[in-house]
Amino acid sequence: MQDKINEIEQSIDKAVQDVKSSKTLQEIKMKFLGKTGTISALMKNMRDVPADERPKMGKLLNALREWCENKFDELENRIKNLELKKKYADEKIDVTLPGKKPEDGAIHPNTLVKRELISIFAGMGFEVFEGPEIENDYYNFTALNTPSDHPARDMQDTFYITEDLLLRTQTSAGQVRVMENKKPPIKILSPGKVYRSDDDATHSPMFTQMEGLVVDKGITLCDLKGMLDEFAKKIFGENIKTRLRPSYFPFTEPSVEVDVSCFECGGKGCRLCKGTGWIEVLGAGIVNRRVLEGCGIDPDIYSGFAFGMGVERIAMLKYGINNMKLLFEGDVRFLKQFKA
Repeated sequence: MQDKINEIEQSIDKAVQDVKSSKTLQEIKMKFLGKTGTISALMKNMRDVPADERPKMGKLLNALREWCENKFDELENRIKNLELKKKYADEKIDVTLPGKKPEDGAIHPNTLVKRELISIFAGMGFEVFEGPEIENDYYNFTALNTPSDHPARDMQDTFYITEDLLLRTQTSAGQVRVMENKKPPIKILSPGKVYRSDDDATHSPMFTQMEGLVVDKGITLCDLKGMLDEFAKKIFGENIKTRLRPSYFPFTEPSVEVDVSCFECGGKGCRLCKGTGWIEVLGAGIVNRRVLEGCGIDPDIYSGFAFGMGVERIAMLKYGINNMKLLFEGDVRFLKQFKA
């Protein structure tokens, strides 16, 4: 048995001779001291040893086990200290080296334009109202004088959640909510995400719309034109002019499309304005009498105007972006070109 013990001690000495990691040392320890290890196996075989020899054999095996445990504990402490020193050396920082300046981020062009628009209209006395993105049919269509057979209600144009609930197709729904709960004078700006089944280089299924509403006594189309003149000059430049073209929207009468003179060519005609000298930017009009009546506002006393624009479209025109998808891809190379 003494020869067997000497052989085990020599095997352990040889096995740990070049050990340099705690993991390897633990594997060797388990080989000898684990439940199925060499020394544990000898302990289990004690039942086969004659009774008169067991005390002596037990003493030898206990001494071997104690020697092994002491040796492995010593090696564990030594290796852990070496590993800790290596870790400290690897993580050492030279505080005298110059620091790395983090790259400045950039605000998304949508956010830049949205903030600028809110600032412009807030300067004209508008308050900001944000309605829910999930609307019911009444606020999104019916209250805005949209007929039941209007194409905008079709499944291919609107994202319906249930028969009555849908993802709003316009922030005008919020204007109805305001008119129902607030007496004139009303002057609000309603920005937010809207959803339509449309997807190409200049359209997206989700985009940001910003609509405005003014209701008071004696409001006319001239008030709308004057406000839009001021808006266009502040967003596109002092030399910009506006023009109104007849159009149709269910919730305004009369309705107009609003163009601005091309800021690229000064109205002479170019690729941006398609040779016309004008660029369409938004839709607007005088609030339909039926919409006012539905909200409990007497159209014989009060009148109002409303307008709506796509924030992405304004951003594309302002910054010369030719594909709306660039605004949604999150490409840092694109975004870092824009600074507040």
